[in-house]
Amino acid sequence: MLKVKNISKTFDGKRMVLKDVSLDIQNGEFVSIMGASGSGKSTLLTIMGGIDRPTSGEVYLEDKCISNLPERELAILRRTKIGFVFQFFNLAPYLTVEENIFLPIILDRKKIKDYKDKAAEIMEYLQISTLKDTLPTKLSGGEQQRVAIAKGLIAAPQVILLDEPTGNLDSASAEDIMQLLTRINSERRTTIVQVTHSEHNAAFASKILHIKDGQIIE
Repeated sequence: MLKVKNISKTFDGKRMVLKDVSLDIQNGEFVSIMGASGSGKSTLLTIMGGIDRPTSGEVYLEDKCISNLPERELAILRRTKIGFVFQFFNLAPYLTVEENIFLPIILDRKKIKDYKDKAAEIMEYLQISTLKDTLPTKLSGGEQQRVAIAKGLIAAPQVILLDEPTGNLDSASAEDIMQLLTRINSERRTTIVQVTHSEHNAAFASKILHIKDGQIIE
């Protein structure tokens, strides 16, 4: 599903954040990438998702190299094949739950009516159907993260990338979200990659990789 081949990333021409990183992620896997703050894990995730570009090396999605695609093609890829869920939810505060979920569809210039049933099914699956007309500011942190996950699922991506998905949640909500991600992976066979510093959260995955000083160490 995803192949990272000899990726390095340097900022300001001298500060190396990633050093010759290579890894393979198979279709349907749930992978945790663990590392301390500043280890390079979030940079690796953004490069894998086509948000950032490597200084050297290549990233492949289903055997297609995405590292050097034009920005227009990358934007389409991010909307259709890769779902993102971030620590800070990234929800538009002036849009309802349902409207936030439809944002990737709107940006891709597709018809909302064609996705109404799918959105309803996803909201039911994530247990947020009763909140569809609610603004994010009226939701708990756990509920906002469920909406962010629904937004990531609406375009039926092949892989979901998560950056510290429970970083802003209390322990009970964090546990709930991790159980939910496990269900999505096992029941929907969605490939999931999360970066985290939490050993507890990492243990929900089927594979754990450790990154330190910009290198995969085990």
